[in-house]
Amino acid sequence: MKNYTITVNGNVYDVTVEETGSTPSVAAPKRAAAPAATPAPAAKPAAATGAGSVKIEAGAAGKVFKLEKKVGDSVKKGDAILVLEIMKMETPVVAPEDGTVASIDVAVGDAVEAGALLATLN
Repeated sequence: MKNYTITVNGNVYDVTVEETGSTPSVAAPKRAAAPAATPAPAAKPAAATGAGSVKIEAGAAGKVFKLEKKVGDSVKKGDAILVLEIMKMETPVVAPEDGTVASIDVAVGDAVEAGALLATLN
């Protein structure tokens, strides 16, 4: 079994994929449940550093590829704030709602873990 975190239109999904020909094991359900429970506690300490009230967090581990917006820019729901490179693919991180960018908490080239604070909005 392999676990993946997939972001589609700003919604984050934890997906478990079973490999063909493998025999399911008793430990597989425990392993699938751990990633969903682990990022939430890890994200809370990082979220305390942002300046705005709306936190934008990484849906998966990756590298900051490009910043699309800067502090003070107005954004609409769905606008790209920054781009992460995840598994050699450019993945835009979008605004979950309308607002103003209050902080950008990463820089181009930074490696980030799933759940890491990327930016905040007001």
